[in-house]
Amino acid sequence: MTFEPVLGAAGWNLSIDANDFDLFQLAVQFVQDRDVIDGRWKDLQRQVHPDRFAAQGAAAQRVAMQWAIRVNEAYRRLKDPLARATYLCELHGHPIQAGTNTAMPTPFLMQQMAWREALEVARTADEVQRLVVDVASCQGALLRDLAALIDDRLDWPAAAAQVRSLMFVTRFAEDVERRLEASIPA
Repeated sequence: MTFEPVLGAAGWNLSIDANDFDLFQLAVQFVQDRDVIDGRWKDLQRQVHPDRFAAQGAAAQRVAMQWAIRVNEAYRRLKDPLARATYLCELHGHPIQAGTNTAMPTPFLMQQMAWREALEVARTADEVQRLVVDVASCQGALLRDLAALIDDRLDWPAAAAQVRSLMFVTRFAEDVERRLEASIPA
């Protein structure tokens, strides 16, 4: 017996090169149900786990390991809204280019500077917590806007720009969380 490729729900064979959405049998869209993604990941992992192919020899186990890595890679992208949006933009010919395209609207940059200053001068956990709430609100708004840009308007250039903005806000949110953890006594 040889290794059989992953089968879709309808029984079709999938290529290891299939896009993440096809691999997980999801609509190619931004808005996804995390429970569905998690369930599909578990199902796929059961199908491709290398131990399942131990009796078929080392070659079958190597192929299964490649599939397991591929499934985990797709899962990592699909479960994270920012990674999923980035992937969708790339699938539609609009790479994010975060390293080379850092142009942002002036109001956005001013907000970033104000947040950085507020974080720098914050002296209490309550002050940092207020930033956590403010930044989380901004992230939520950016994600809602991103869903509309991708799923409703199919505006890939604007979506790519929105992803870059969300990357900035997400990095700052991580800085705020680290500061909050450092300000809470053990």
